[in-house]
Amino acid sequence: MLPNEYYYTKISSSQDLIILREKVIYRFLEILPGALSWLTLIGVVLISWLAPVLAAFFIIIFDVYWLLKTIYLSLHLRSAFKKVKENLKINWLEKCQASGIKHQDIYHLILLPFYNESEKTIRVSIESLASTNYPKEKMIVVLAAEERSGQKTQEIARKIKSAYENRFFKFLTTIHPQNLPNEMPGKGSNIAYAAKKAKEKIIDALKIPYKNIIVSAFDIDTVIYPDYLSRLTYVYLTTPNNQKFSYQPVPFYINNIWQAPALARIVAFSATFWHTLQQERIERLTTFSSHSMPFQMLIDVDFWQINMVSEDSRIFWQAFLRRNGDYKVAPLYYPVKMDANAAPTFWQTMKNLYKQQRRWAWGCENIPYILFGFWKNKKIGVWKKIRFAFIYTEGFWSWATNAIIIFALGWLPLILGGEVFRQTILAYNLPQITRWLMTLSMVGILTSAYLTMLILPPKPVEYGKHKYLLMLLQWPLLLITMIVFGALPAIEAQTRLFLGGKFRLGFWVTPKYK
Repeated sequence: MLPNEYYYTKISSSQDLIILREKVIYRFLEILPGALSWLTLIGVVLISWLAPVLAAFFIIIFDVYWLLKTIYLSLHLRSAFKKVKENLKINWLEKCQASGIKHQDIYHLILLPFYNESEKTIRVSIESLASTNYPKEKMIVVLAAEERSGQKTQEIARKIKSAYENRFFKFLTTIHPQNLPNEMPGKGSNIAYAAKKAKEKIIDALKIPYKNIIVSAFDIDTVIYPDYLSRLTYVYLTTPNNQKFSYQPVPFYINNIWQAPALARIVAFSATFWHTLQQERIERLTTFSSHSMPFQMLIDVDFWQINMVSEDSRIFWQAFLRRNGDYKVAPLYYPVKMDANAAPTFWQTMKNLYKQQRRWAWGCENIPYILFGFWKNKKIGVWKKIRFAFIYTEGFWSWATNAIIIFALGWLPLILGGEVFRQTILAYNLPQITRWLMTLSMVGILTSAYLTMLILPPKPVEYGKHKYLLMLLQWPLLLITMIVFGALPAIEAQTRLFLGGKFRLGFWVTPKYK
């Protein structure tokens, strides 16, 4: 049960607050991310018009910053990928046994929420669990269906349970009721319901100690490697104060990568590489998509919030505030495989890609939550508050603005600066300097192209060898995806949060297609 003093950790928007002062402050914080991004973009346009020399210098400095950032991130990516590659070679169950840690005491509660995905997708995911080398008598699997998806979904759940229930310690199916009060239909409300049912029907009934349970909330397309749970157990048991950590794998969006069109592949690989390098930047690491945490902590924060979209990252911030800042994410340096975004037609894939990126960008709803929580929680140190507030706000600001500043606004001083500016040496050199700096920044694309070939799954027989070449030649499309499937959905998400009310996003389920 959540103590009353932490009531603010369960709010999802300004509308949840009763006290007028708190409601006004939270609403202001909801406006903040969109206001910062729009003021930046409008400011660059105005400066290009009113002070083109200043704008030109700003753009050059920004391009240098982008180049240095690209090099910095590329080095982190290579370092993280090397560790992931090394970890994939280790038999982690044997390492647990050789280390003498009490892995045999650890139970894994695995939540698999689904909506209208195919039976094939679900079977592939659960078969990977059944094929793990971790003792099955320590695995509790919960297949969480939605009542609103109809009888077909519930029938799939029954068939899957019949096929797999004898292969695990416990196999539970839950049907999340529709139209429950104060709930938003989506993954968060579904897994919260499923976890509570598992606690009631299995964990409490069998009196399994909460501190011996690691709970993993997986997307339904998550396919784990045979050693994944053993790796998770090893990191959990060798981490000091392990109850104060969530545990984050690297999502490899490669399950159906050969079937996806080029733009979808770029987005999938970009997401894969971003989350890989984030393992190196622990100060920025939060839970995302498929993740794990101690079951005791899940109880302490009163489960996932049931009325929001970005429940995967929010659960970290719930724990962070509940523990008064004494909570972190431990990187696993180990992957799970997931689906790239693909649909039967090219244009449907593009539409789905945009919606998926917009949903991820809706994580900006955590900015007002974090800042409001920092205001309410007096036990977190001031410098820690400032550092996390800056890191998280700057991250979403960069997402919405950086690509546009570099690729779209870099020429504005020449267009808006007037004839006097266009006659200057600075105006003549600006395009050449920008082009030269962007060419040097191609080191990031080269790194991505190289790593692409290392993580590709085996090529299906129906594709020729030329498909490998296409995997390399596709990377210049990154310039398109950074704006169309990066900055634009981020701006829309922040603008919707800015406007509030009916403009707020609901949970959109990414269709699975292979």
